[in-house]
Amino acid sequence: MTVPPSSVQTPRILIVTPEITYLPEGMGNLAQRMSAKAGGMADVSASLVKALYEQGADVHVAIPNYRKMFHTDMKELFDRQLDRVSQALPENRIHLAQDRIFYHRSRVYDSAQNHDTALAFQREVINNIIPRVQPDLIHCNDWMTGLIPAAAKRLGIKSLFTCHNIHSERLTMDHIENKGIDVEDFWSHLYFANRPDNFEHARYDNHVDLLATGIFASDHVNSVSTTFLYEVVEGRHDFVPDSIRNELANKLYAGCASGILNAPDESLKPYADPHIEHHFDADSFVEGKALNKAKLQAALGLNIDPDAPILFWPSRLDPMQKGCQLLADIMYQTVADYHQEGLQIAIIASGAFSQHFKDISNQHGLQGKVAVSDFDESLSRLGYAGSDFMLMPSRFEPCGLPQMVAPKYGCIPVVHDTGGIHDTVHHMHYDGKLGNGFRFEHYNPDGLRWAIDEAIKFYKWDDEQKNTAIRRIMRESDEFFNHHNTAAEYIARYENMLGRQVVAGKRLIKI
Repeated sequence: MTVPPSSVQTPRILIVTPEITYLPEGMGNLAQRMSAKAGGMADVSASLVKALYEQGADVHVAIPNYRKMFHTDMKELFDRQLDRVSQALPENRIHLAQDRIFYHRSRVYDSAQNHDTALAFQREVINNIIPRVQPDLIHCNDWMTGLIPAAAKRLGIKSLFTCHNIHSERLTMDHIENKGIDVEDFWSHLYFANRPDNFEHARYDNHVDLLATGIFASDHVNSVSTTFLYEVVEGRHDFVPDSIRNELANKLYAGCASGILNAPDESLKPYADPHIEHHFDADSFVEGKALNKAKLQAALGLNIDPDAPILFWPSRLDPMQKGCQLLADIMYQTVADYHQEGLQIAIIASGAFSQHFKDISNQHGLQGKVAVSDFDESLSRLGYAGSDFMLMPSRFEPCGLPQMVAPKYGCIPVVHDTGGIHDTVHHMHYDGKLGNGFRFEHYNPDGLRWAIDEAIKFYKWDDEQKNTAIRRIMRESDEFFNHHNTAAEYIARYENMLGRQVVAGKRLIKI
């Protein structure tokens, strides 16, 4: 049915996240001072809040009070608390979870304290923030918020749970209760390692899986790509625990699971990137990329050669996920086979595998053709702007961002067909009128080498035909891979769950 725009009150949305950045002005006193980022969750949460707020939604945010990262002292915090008392609730939309464990941290996650941090955060949300905000819907993110959908269900509040990564922790109810969370009222909505007979039986020896609980107790769950969701449910990844796979499957088959892609940081656009000197867009990329290529080659000690195709590796050097070994196995032979073309490889990424690439380069005398540098934000941006192709042979990828960033810069992805990569990269058509990259299906060195060969064939195309294809890809990437589209997907999900509009000026057709 169609819900008349003024027939119901606009619902209040509470977004609960351990990471966020870029909150819009007007959200609260700390809005422009907050920055707590470890990955893509921070940008997605921020873009969603921004979109909701700017469209007039009643959106609130719960996040730990990372005083050190937010650059606030005790006096300033006291002054802000006085301001809060004088403001009406709708005017105060940032809700800081208070606990000493947050105050002096310099990063979001710390393996030695993650359990206590997660419980302190959820304690404050459940005991204080939810009663104060009284939301109609709570949007939770990853295992550090996994108990909140269970508490929300007990209160009759709708919840959406987003799985950014397949990582979980397990704790006993006794441990959870000792940290100040009274789970007796909602223990039946928790996911236990073994089915409990009663509350006391579950309390001490039966561990609660936090990620599985978030999935189990929520009204709807989303992964950060549709393909990865189906890969998990179909058992294609042996690292995913059965508990997670089974609960996602239950939600999917019940029509309560979906995939919503992340989007790159809004500053990642070659015509306005603050990290690069030579800006360009789809109309001026030929000259712009040439200038950036020369600067990249000089910065990395590569041969200064405007005609050399450059393969750029931006992803962290994690051999379990990112496919480092595939490149290592073929790197020397690939550079040797394309000696005449002057092929170069630029690796700007950190990780233990870095030394293996350096050893191969030193052993075969590939200096000037292969460069290996630790990750640096400005250098990485220059890598996108100055390279011709981006390498991302991931074994698995829940979403991935480099394959969405690269084509914005006219840097064409060379990727393994998996997860979020499948949903964002399509193999180049023979005439360049369709597709935005080179995608291989079989996860092995030969598969990667085949995709690189396809990329070099494209590099040798007639300039006019090749540049027309790159121009199209840059424009399409700008249009599709952005926070506006991601936020629109989440807003639609909220409205479907609530059966009413979340932002003003829209008419919702309930499905």
